[in-house]
Amino acid sequence: MSSFRALQVSKSDAGQSVNVVDFAESDLMDGDVTVRVEYSTINYKDGLAITGKLPVVRHWPMIPGIDFAGTVENSTHPKFKAGDKVILNGWGTGETHLGAYADRSRVKGDWLVRLPEGMTTAEAMAIGTAGYTAMLCLLALERHDITPDRGPVVVTGAAGGVGSIAISLLSKLNYHVVAVTGRTSEADYLTGLGAAEIIDRAELAGEPRPLGKELWAGAIDAAGSVTLANVISMMQRGGCVAACGNAGGMDLPTSVAPFILRGVALIGIDSAYAPLPLREMAWARLARDLDRAKLASLTSTIGFNDIVETATAITEGKVRGRVVVDMSR
Repeated sequence: MSSFRALQVSKSDAGQSVNVVDFAESDLMDGDVTVRVEYSTINYKDGLAITGKLPVVRHWPMIPGIDFAGTVENSTHPKFKAGDKVILNGWGTGETHLGAYADRSRVKGDWLVRLPEGMTTAEAMAIGTAGYTAMLCLLALERHDITPDRGPVVVTGAAGGVGSIAISLLSKLNYHVVAVTGRTSEADYLTGLGAAEIIDRAELAGEPRPLGKELWAGAIDAAGSVTLANVISMMQRGGCVAACGNAGGMDLPTSVAPFILRGVALIGIDSAYAPLPLREMAWARLARDLDRAKLASLTSTIGFNDIVETATAITEGKVRGRVVVDMSR
């Protein structure tokens, strides 16, 4: 196939535009593996890239989309051959390297993870970067010895992609999960995923105190800003916070008190450039520990032509759970 369909964002003096274009395979960027993209997904970061609400894209024009799952069409990489099923998350795709919202993608084989046995490419993108990030957060908590018997784990942005899968994973592993959401109407959805308690995000929106009541042993935070600062202030002694998002802002108005008086650990999660062994561990754990029935319950599927509308909706907080993009539709 010499040309194929792609969603392209461009920038001019008049601003940013998004169009469906015919893209030549010869115009793909350098790489040693070409993949037929079967499924992608809509992450918050993809929404920002398509809407231009934050400067995610750093190479113009760009095919957005930070993750995909599909089948290798050709490869000169020693690890992969035609017919292999693979997953890609991050590595600058959709930012500096042409991304997932196209029928073909050429990437470096070192960026790819082999699809776990028993997992479909559709399931891999139901998990997507959001679920992979949630697992990286869980692994960080485990490295800090945050086990179920240590106490509750709080999850912010609970109805979003990272939060939804984090709740499902934690509850299956017998953690007591506290879900924080600005959409309290989603309470039934969150308890269905395994949340034991629901907290309105407004309760964590006030000016953070240096130290609050010790409530939680662990935290997975996708919000940042004031929400994260309040979470940190309420961590138990020796607790751990895995921070992976900035939906509430990039700032962090906190003090050193929780860190030097309670020994709280704040661990940053870089899903885009995580080393391959950690990626492979995360995907192996997702294949083992994620409840596939719950995954299906929190997932909806759209076609290629719905990407822009859904990307806008996710930046407005109107998307619940995970959205899979079926590239054949």
